[in-house]
Amino acid sequence: MPVLVGYIPSPEGEAALERGIEEARTRDTELVVLNVARGEALIESHRLYDDPAAELTQRLDASGVPYSLRREVSHGPAADHVLAVLDEVRPEMLVIGLRPRTATGKLLFGSTAQRLILDAPCDVLAVKASYDH
Repeated sequence: MPVLVGYIPSPEGEAALERGIEEARTRDTELVVLNVARGEALIESHRLYDDPAAELTQRLDASGVPYSLRREVSHGPAADHVLAVLDEVRPEMLVIGLRPRTATGKLLFGSTAQRLILDAPCDVLAVKASYDH
């Protein structure tokens, strides 16, 4: 069973990707990297565009881990789309990145992360991005 990474081009996405590569290597399995965009704006910060996708593909090739890269558009909440892909792919684990929160914000995860942690049909590994201060 593969390891699925929810990837966005951000420090959180990078943290999830690095850990996902480690998990796939340790488990000797395929890595599925999923980027879900909304398709609602001309430029979206979470969308993996062609040039960054080519760079990501080179990094994945260099990792030596078998992988597939899925760039998809969702017309509803990203969590719904990720959950549908989880049902399709049936991974052993989902890896997602979490962004830093304020003291008040730490009481709740982001709505997408919270939904995935609670509703995913597999283990979920939530990793924090490291930020240099």
